[in-house]
Amino acid sequence: TGFLHLGGLRTALYNYIFAKKHRGTFILRVEDTDQNRVVPGAAEGIEDMLDWAGIPPDESPGRGGPAGPYVQSLRLELYGQASAALLASGAAYRCFCSPQRLELLRRDALRSQQTPRYDNRCRHLTPTEVAQKLSQGLDCVIRFRLEKGVEPFQDLVYGWNKHEVAEVEGDPVILKGDGFPTYHLANVVDDHYMGITHVLRGTEWLASTSKHLLLYKAFGWEPPQFGHLPLLLNKDGGKLSKRQGDIFLERFARDGFLPEALLDIVTNCGSGFTEKQMGRTLEELISQFEVGRITTHSALLDLEALPEFNRVHLSRHIENQGLRHKLVRELQGLVELVYGDQQVDPDVLKNEYVERVLLLRKGHISFLKNLVSSDYSYLWVRPSVSRQQLQTISAEADEIGKLVTGLMTRQAAAFTVEELNKGLRDLQKQTRDTKYSSMMQLLRLALSGQQHGPSVAEMMVTLGAEEVRGRIHRALSS
Repeated sequence: TGFLHLGGLRTALYNYIFAKKHRGTFILRVEDTDQNRVVPGAAEGIEDMLDWAGIPPDESPGRGGPAGPYVQSLRLELYGQASAALLASGAAYRCFCSPQRLELLRRDALRSQQTPRYDNRCRHLTPTEVAQKLSQGLDCVIRFRLEKGVEPFQDLVYGWNKHEVAEVEGDPVILKGDGFPTYHLANVVDDHYMGITHVLRGTEWLASTSKHLLLYKAFGWEPPQFGHLPLLLNKDGGKLSKRQGDIFLERFARDGFLPEALLDIVTNCGSGFTEKQMGRTLEELISQFEVGRITTHSALLDLEALPEFNRVHLSRHIENQGLRHKLVRELQGLVELVYGDQQVDPDVLKNEYVERVLLLRKGHISFLKNLVSSDYSYLWVRPSVSRQQLQTISAEADEIGKLVTGLMTRQAAAFTVEELNKGLRDLQKQTRDTKYSSMMQLLRLALSGQQHGPSVAEMMVTLGAEEVRGRIHRALSS
């Protein structure tokens, strides 16, 4: 019924890390039985986003598997057989109540400030009455008989639980008039035939679990173990906003967030681990996860902290040689996209140069796209700076230019930021009356055309000796 958002990602992630921790199989099943609410492309989008997030299912509609098909609308025959078995055993019955009658029941309940529920009217029809109504061609659904006295079950998160559903609910529909099951029947039937051993799902289903266990009992099947995950809320305790796609994964992918940052923040704000720790990898999440450590209070998600999570994981990507090569290609593409019409020098797209930029800015940027912002334009296009501009900072602009050019010639082979800082300090002592801060201001302007940015020494190391000499020469010659 929609695309994958942070709440769905968190549920999928907990299932994934639980399955991998216990060498199990993580299964993606598409529940599309409410045909009126199906969003075209959403199912494929969910699987694509799980792949993007690095938590691909082992079995799914896209990948297939031994228990397929994995789309419920392709399994209708199975649900028809299951509901027929319940009818035969007396655990279910046909209901002929019209939508109009059900709407009146709902309105009456709301008027008297009661929770709407079906009054189980058709539960008491005799076989003869049912046959008569069927012969008249009346529409019907199949309802499951809720019995009193449910057995308690042990939830993996909430501990011992039971909900006397028969006392607060009417008998639920399990097969609709169009032949499609409701979630209650479909999830029980599919979990059984797919051999599901554990289900981690949202806490909104906790109250329905007793109902599902009654269905398992009616079929004579062994139920899986259930664990219900507490709600994921905003840091102020409100619901996550789906407005304008704020929490959908496509938006985060488009905005340049790394999937590892999302996995990290949704587990960091929740529970299941001994401690909160920013920067965990997926492998660390798997090894440290314990389902018994999940708490029952809601998880508060602070999305304002996400860029910081991204910075930490981007630094890790830059440190990793294989991942760094991927970033180099991405950054080259961004440079061409943003600065391509400004006659970018081909040298700035060379792997060695782009890699140097990444390594020197590691830890200072939260997103790769930061490096193509106006603050970093000097990395990709040469600034336009005049001699007059430099002389307004220091009358010794020409002398400083010669000194720095000489330094870059002597240290051209290999120099570090630390070595250059020391060299620049020594050069300043050779000027007559230019302060070190003014000299740095002059050099920053000559190299970048800007007043702010990384240290001058880092700029020099990034640009390289030849480019530094060229920029200083051009500025002083104009």
